[in-house]
Amino acid sequence: MITVVDHDPGWAEAFRGLRDRYAGALDVAGVPVVGIEHVGSTAVPGLAAKPVIDVDIIVAAEQVEAASDVLLGLGFRPLGELGIPERWAFAQPADWPRTNTYVIVAGSLSLRNHLAVRDTLRADPELRDAYGAVKQRVAAAAEDLDAYIRDKNAIVQQILTAAGLTAAERAATDANQIPPGAGRRVPR
Repeated sequence: MITVVDHDPGWAEAFRGLRDRYAGALDVAGVPVVGIEHVGSTAVPGLAAKPVIDVDIIVAAEQVEAASDVLLGLGFRPLGELGIPERWAFAQPADWPRTNTYVIVAGSLSLRNHLAVRDTLRADPELRDAYGAVKQRVAAAAEDLDAYIRDKNAIVQQILTAAGLTAAERAATDANQIPPGAGRRVPR
């Protein structure tokens, strides 16, 4: 069962705590970072969401391995790309808040997708509420995370259209909806 809850204003503070921990560890390791962004539904005030903070650690392509090594040093477990090019996922250690943490390449379609969805939903309350309603309906019926992702894909495509992504970019994003576990490991 997928749990989707009403927006919690505390999610912004949880993100800031995560961002500060990541930034400190990356700084100590000397890894240059383009930015650390709160993405996903918890980043949109008023939007129902799974209570998991999504964080993009944005780096230049040549810094992916170094940034990934910092997360490994913090106790994160690598999950690979999970079918999303230029975005590597990590599972948090047991003593960390619930997070989907990603090392993501600056300028990549994967990053533009994350930011486009967040920014469009922040700017369009009607679309935000429609997306929230779909998420709650789909979560109540979904057998697993794959079904949840698949069954809300139509409205995600609508959001990406509203965000101005091209038909080719939306098609590429749609094609990336590959079940978890199908991705490659962090490059070595």
